[in-house]
Amino acid sequence: MTEKAYLAVDMGASSGRHVLGRLNGETLTLEEIYRFENGGTDLGGTLYWDLPALWKNVQNGLRAAAQLPGVAESLRSVGVDTWGVDFAMLDRNDRVLSNPVTYRDHRTDGFPEAAFETVSRSEIFAHTGLQFMQFNTLYQLIAMREADDPILTAGQRFLQIPDVFHWLLSGQKANEFTNATTTQFFDPQKGDWARELLEKFGIPTHFLGEISMPGTNLGPLRPSVQSATGLGPNVNVVLPGTHDTASAVMAVPADYEIGTQPNWAYISLGTWALMGIESPKPIVNEKMLELNFTNEGGVGNTWRVLKNITGMWILQECKRIWNTEGKAWDWDELTRMSDAAPSLQRFINAEAPEFFAPENMVDEIVNFCRATGQSVPETEGEVLKCAVESIAMRFRDVFRMCEEINGQKLETIHIVGGGTKNRQLCQMTANATGRQVVTGPVEATAIGNILIQAIADGAVRDIAHAREIVRNSFPMETFLPQNTEAWDAAYARYSECVNRR
Repeated sequence: MTEKAYLAVDMGASSGRHVLGRLNGETLTLEEIYRFENGGTDLGGTLYWDLPALWKNVQNGLRAAAQLPGVAESLRSVGVDTWGVDFAMLDRNDRVLSNPVTYRDHRTDGFPEAAFETVSRSEIFAHTGLQFMQFNTLYQLIAMREADDPILTAGQRFLQIPDVFHWLLSGQKANEFTNATTTQFFDPQKGDWARELLEKFGIPTHFLGEISMPGTNLGPLRPSVQSATGLGPNVNVVLPGTHDTASAVMAVPADYEIGTQPNWAYISLGTWALMGIESPKPIVNEKMLELNFTNEGGVGNTWRVLKNITGMWILQECKRIWNTEGKAWDWDELTRMSDAAPSLQRFINAEAPEFFAPENMVDEIVNFCRATGQSVPETEGEVLKCAVESIAMRFRDVFRMCEEINGQKLETIHIVGGGTKNRQLCQMTANATGRQVVTGPVEATAIGNILIQAIADGAVRDIAHAREIVRNSFPMETFLPQNTEAWDAAYARYSECVNRR
């Protein structure tokens, strides 16, 4: 069969990359062809994304693709996935009014609680089915209203981060479904914006566009982009699941009928861990509200019923602190140090506010252990072992919630994404939950992005076929539970420590 190529621009909060997927029949191969740095920039006390720099890098990656032998002829389309919640506004002349503010900016501090004085927590959930996190787009808009930000009135089109890049690439403005559902003003039961909720907060809604589904073809690259990159009019811009987790879940290699109740859960493991089930419909009820679970859009008319959990962030920050101290250990060395430390000795609450954005993550772990009456970790290995075991225990908590919401036993946990490289955490997840853990693919987000493009192109039949291609193309590893009695006994101490703070 003739090879077809698709380009995923997979952009995260700390870095982005262009991944070229080559599809030959039932096999997909990947090649990372361009990588760039990302991160917030503090300007006058506000933390922004550098949109012009990111756009320059997106074009650089397209140029790199065009220079590869045969790609200019075989490349069918390009699609962008990013994180959720953040956005830019265009004015009536399609000019970007400001660089987007990052979700880690402090402008939303305290706003969820303030919002509940206007509309109750339960009413917001009834409208949106979304978990409550202070950086949700709803609270960003409320913060702008409270600051009398002129962008709210001057803005004529609201575009989330991947929507901005799809507009820059194609000239077409589209609000993609999976990212729109992260705003906390999308109604999953109506399938449209919760405009009446925004109106109760005094927020205008004129800038909200129609919702576009994953797989929508926005047409060819703009002529200016063609000229700048060397790609031709044969390359289309196709919406993937633009929220990176939606694309990652698309690539989960589960073998089951789409639209049925699953017997598996997933963890998309990176800086954040997104753990949940793939549901055939949104679930909006008191139990979901009580557990602070969320309904986010998935591909193929599915819903990601999930919970955001702190993932590799704590480990990454510990490594960063040690690097500043001149201890430039790689991850293999750090894992060996953690393996050598005693097991199940102390725990932290990985979801505690002090671990969200501390100056020194190591100090915060030590302080938490001391404040909860536990022994204090004295070595780097003990700090890491405490952190990894605590994250695995948190996975156990959320997994039990997933089973409660699902209404039936979940047999397998699929872990996808870069965090699967931490085999220690994968094994501990099996130990803590008592379930088999299947890991891979590592490049799940890029794979899911690419395969939605291939479905839109007619080269792949449907999502079930796409997942079959994933199983054919990428290695996976199974971890079976070990030492579960010790983990069960330690869980009571973990729960006590978590509830003590």
